[in-house]
Amino acid sequence: MKKICIVSGCYNEQNNIKEFYDRVVAVLRKFPQYDYEIIIIDNCSKDKTPEILKEIASNDKNFKVILNAKNFGVNRSTLYVQKFTTGDCMIGLASDLEDPPELIADFLEKWEQGYKMVAAVKKGSKENILIRIIRSIYYKIISAISEIKPIDNFTGFGLYDMSIIKPLLDFYDSTTYFRGLISEFGYDIAYVEFVKPVRKSGKSSYNFFSYFDYAMIGITSNSKVPIRIATLAGLFLSGLSLLGAVFYFILKIIFWDSIPFGIAPLVIGLFFFSSVQIFFVGLIGEYVAAVLAKVSPKPLVSVREYINFNNNEKTDTDL
Repeated sequence: MKKICIVSGCYNEQNNIKEFYDRVVAVLRKFPQYDYEIIIIDNCSKDKTPEILKEIASNDKNFKVILNAKNFGVNRSTLYVQKFTTGDCMIGLASDLEDPPELIADFLEKWEQGYKMVAAVKKGSKENILIRIIRSIYYKIISAISEIKPIDNFTGFGLYDMSIIKPLLDFYDSTTYFRGLISEFGYDIAYVEFVKPVRKSGKSSYNFFSYFDYAMIGITSNSKVPIRIATLAGLFLSGLSLLGAVFYFILKIIFWDSIPFGIAPLVIGLFFFSSVQIFFVGLIGEYVAAVLAKVSPKPLVSVREYINFNNNEKTDTDL
């Protein structure tokens, strides 16, 4: 019997996690030919989420829980939980119900047709229109500058055959832009379109800095174009400033009495070029930070408690 592994992360989802479980199990019961396991990693929720997870796990031994010692972020927790996947395929989705669990049925149908990966792509969204516009612009920028075109409107929600996941784990780290990595390997992908619903309850833990961090990971992981732009811009602006200085000097020589020396051109030029330098120094810093994160030896997470895992499945990171 083939086995399906459902993985998800959560943080302060006390009002969503039980419905998430019920809806996932309701879909899986339509496919009795498959065995299943559900693995949830909790990022040290401050509400009653851990208690609800423990209650569910006590009634379903196929429901496994990892309770982190602190909030390690989505990327690190997602990678860590994937290391526990077993069986024949993995399905990743969000526990806040913005990824409809009912699409699991469509994923499994595509998988049965022979596809090794099924990606859920948003054809629309009920979220704030400003957020939709910003997302759209970002995806266009990523597509324009990436060396390998990522999947538009894809958040990672989908099905992955285990023959894909296991090799990917050798390349996937906490700074990896997963959507770009999937595209780079060139797998044959089936697509399932859906309209992203609004969050039913609770508030997203993502803020501006979380989105910005993930956006920068997407850029630095997939493209050298920003660094090349910085280099070319430096050459262009230095040449432009030289020409401006020569032009201003010639004008002063010709019209010595009518053109005052003044400090306005100096002040304007100073602030302009200083801002350009600061911007590109920050950009270079993002690349350096990405490299540092990859080479710094540290565990992905530290775990406070494993639930429904046997001793052989646990790691030495538990506290």
